[in-house]
Amino acid sequence: MDFAPTDDQRLAVDGWRRAVERDIAPIAREHQDAAYPKMVAHDLLQRSMAFGVGNGWVPEADGGAGLDFLSSGLLFEELARWSPDLAGVAWVAEGAALKLQQAGSAALKERYLPGMVSGDLIGCSAISEPGVGSDARAVTTRAVRDGKGYRIRGEKMWTSNAAIADLVIVLARTEADGLTLFLLDRQQHGFRTQEIPKLGLNAWPLGQIELPDIWVGEEFILGEPGRGLRETMKGFERSRCFVSTIALGIAQAAMDASITYAGDRVQFGKPIAGHQLVQSMLAQMATKLAAARLLVYRALWLMSNGARCDQEAAMAKLFATEAAEFITSQAIQIHGAFGISKAFPVERHFRNARMLTIPDGTSQINQLIIGRTLTGLSAFA
Repeated sequence: MDFAPTDDQRLAVDGWRRAVERDIAPIAREHQDAAYPKMVAHDLLQRSMAFGVGNGWVPEADGGAGLDFLSSGLLFEELARWSPDLAGVAWVAEGAALKLQQAGSAALKERYLPGMVSGDLIGCSAISEPGVGSDARAVTTRAVRDGKGYRIRGEKMWTSNAAIADLVIVLARTEADGLTLFLLDRQQHGFRTQEIPKLGLNAWPLGQIELPDIWVGEEFILGEPGRGLRETMKGFERSRCFVSTIALGIAQAAMDASITYAGDRVQFGKPIAGHQLVQSMLAQMATKLAAARLLVYRALWLMSNGARCDQEAAMAKLFATEAAEFITSQAIQIHGAFGISKAFPVERHFRNARMLTIPDGTSQINQLIIGRTLTGLSAFA
């Protein structure tokens, strides 16, 4: 299998890189330490969507860029070198748009999809709860039938894009053994959100959503009632791949910064890049990054060709995020005292990378997924 980018993919990435450097990175740098204000998020998404980042998975017939997953992954990786926060916002918004495109009624798609693929509307998906993390089957948010709709009561936690979302796709329990997806409109349904302070990726909003007693018409159901868990689990495979592309971008940025610094910093009469131990560190970093990239590209290639890749996506997510944590940690070490200073970018790269071993299946959860596919036995309850 050949995962080398095609000429078209190279041209797309090169054009995207120039646009990011010129039009996106300067704005993103001004908002690295706090969640994007809503208007800034819309502006950045609109700029990104012109290149298929934030709408690439949606077919052209429905207003998206219609990119294959590998081409899209290359663009996300490049963006994450400059702004992993925006890459995260775009990835979550794009996932919500794809769910609407695939499972929404014609009326819902006509009403909301044009805004979601243009950046005028921002979407997100709400699954986790205060007591529910990796076990989506344990969701306690309830949707109780009330006339021609449902009353939704519950609380969602760790929801990316929550504070800036116009639309949220909520997984709720509609019967004893069934979960259903609902599309909620902030203006119409009035859900409330609260930002959660965190270690890294501070410009990428993360919050909780309060659903005290919201009436939602049955026309806002996505897919079949009671089949929401199936649709949710299908999205995890894709999400693990795209978290991995963000990890690749962060790791590459830390690698680039380390090579530059090692060439400039002189100790004991020569650049530290000429010392054996520094070269050994750089070699380990580069090797882990190359291996992570191959795993991620393989999973993206499989998805692009319509193949299931639960194991490959779990391997990519496990290895790429752990590799990014290792690479960014080594980058701090190479920078010495400057590495822990905010005057250099590597401390931010480390905090950002550390965040990615948690969402869409922790490293430990992905190990269990890999083990299940290898043995045929589930370690889950």
